[in-house]
Amino acid sequence: MQARVKWVEDASFLGITDSNHAVLMDGPPDAGGRNLGPRPMEMLLLGAGGCTAFDVVAILKKSRQAVSGCEVTIQAERADKEPKVFTKMHFHFTVRGKGVKPEQVEKAIKLSAEKYCSASIMLGKTAEMTHDFEIVEE
Repeated sequence: MQARVKWVEDASFLGITDSNHAVLMDGPPDAGGRNLGPRPMEMLLLGAGGCTAFDVVAILKKSRQAVSGCEVTIQAERADKEPKVFTKMHFHFTVRGKGVKPEQVEKAIKLSAEKYCSASIMLGKTAEMTHDFEIVEE
């Protein structure tokens, strides 16, 4: 896997993935940016959220759960001093579907957190990770 990050101007950087997708990252105005894109640390949160949501949906489908939606909200805290790594991360899953069993959702989240989601497992080396969920019947 490979990625490239190219400085555009000021505090703006263009990230280009190995699969040829691009995303613009930018800093806040007080750091010389123009707020044109997410911050790099926000990208880490998005990556962890995408990774674990992908896992949870795939595991629920394999468990024959009638899942029709999955959203994960991540609340993160960072260290006060440099390097300002994530120190705490909480993942709240909202799973939608018909007759989705809570024990299956709990199992899917646990499998993702402990075995499959490389992004959150890696971030868990510096951050305390917690998870919870709700199921919305459709």
